[in-house]
Amino acid sequence: MNDITQVFIARGDLAHLALLLWASLASALLVWSLRELAAANRRFDTFVRELAYFNEQFGGRDEQG
Repeated sequence: MNDITQVFIARGDLAHLALLLWASLASALLVWSLRELAAANRRFDTFVRELAYFNEQFGGRDEQG
């Protein structure tokens, strides 16, 4: 990474280096966010399935009849 930085500095392309770093960080943040969203969806799906199972087991009973 240091060699790449030196090439950009030698050519005077510091703006391009800053843009490259910003784009890399934004892409990494997007990937991390999508992974977290997928994990949250899996946890919510598990919760809903367990709730449906609970309702099948205990929700259909009539205590007064």
